[in-house]
Amino acid sequence: MVNANTQQTDFTEVNPNSQKIATVIGAGAWGSTLADVAERSDHHVRLWSRHGEATLESVIQDAEILLSAVSMKGVNSIIDRVKTIGLPESAIIVTATKGLDSETTHTPSQLWQEAFPNHRIVVLSGPNLAKEIQQNLPAATVMASENQEAAEAVQEMFACETFRVYINNDPIGTELGGTLKNVIAIAAGVCDGLSLGTNAKAGLLTRALPEMIRVGTTLGASTETFFGLSGLGDLLATCDSPLSRNYQVGYRLAQGETLEEIVDSLEGTAEGINTTQVLVKLARHEQIPIPISAQVYRLLKGKSTPQQAVQALMARELKSEFDDLFED
Repeated sequence: MVNANTQQTDFTEVNPNSQKIATVIGAGAWGSTLADVAERSDHHVRLWSRHGEATLESVIQDAEILLSAVSMKGVNSIIDRVKTIGLPESAIIVTATKGLDSETTHTPSQLWQEAFPNHRIVVLSGPNLAKEIQQNLPAATVMASENQEAAEAVQEMFACETFRVYINNDPIGTELGGTLKNVIAIAAGVCDGLSLGTNAKAGLLTRALPEMIRVGTTLGASTETFFGLSGLGDLLATCDSPLSRNYQVGYRLAQGETLEEIVDSLEGTAEGINTTQVLVKLARHEQIPIPISAQVYRLLKGKSTPQQAVQALMARELKSEFDDLFED
């Protein structure tokens, strides 16, 4: 891997047809990990950071694949910079960001597609804890696109012995699965932080899935996607691991810390915090019931305590288990 922060390399003479040139934007834990994965498959990878010496123009001008792994708050600014520079129409844009835009409520792939309507967009999402992948532990993910050829090209680039890559044609569902589970991960952290037990957590995650499906299908996603790696798979991984920053937020709130204290000491961004705010806005507009996410919202806003949030969920109206798969 070539670190674009320190050097630039001309790959023209050493790039066989079977290899691709990729630029990964965002040198945080996730971007660095994905760059390492692509390198294991013997592709040429440039890792770019806004704090580095290399210009963005120099590292994207001949990239065949442009992968964005910046935080949600940085997506729009990166899109504007890439749009100003220009990108060959043959380049495939891959987004690995999980979040919702606070102004438009759009997903990252929707923002990229709006800015680059003639480009093929691929969404990368799955149960992928960066620290485990860095340790070369086995993992699986999904590359989703409405263009199968683009999905297969990116699949080939990132697949290696310890990273299995699947494809599907539901980018919005794949993206929302990875985004919405961050909100539920905060709730799961609260559950563990309060020592509510395995039964309570199993109930929480089981009830969270229909909530995610309701949001997803309202926005055009396929129900089946939420039972796959980017939905149920990511939900299980993130809600059961202290490695998850969103889980840490919930756990530490249940331990009595303030949200400000937690955010100040986190290594990286807990996207679930912003996603919760945007999700509530979106759900109100679309009239989508989101009881679990609504309690997470109240907790983050300081309108309830972890104990009160649990009590509110337990006191909800009795009903048949599957009555609210699509409505609540």
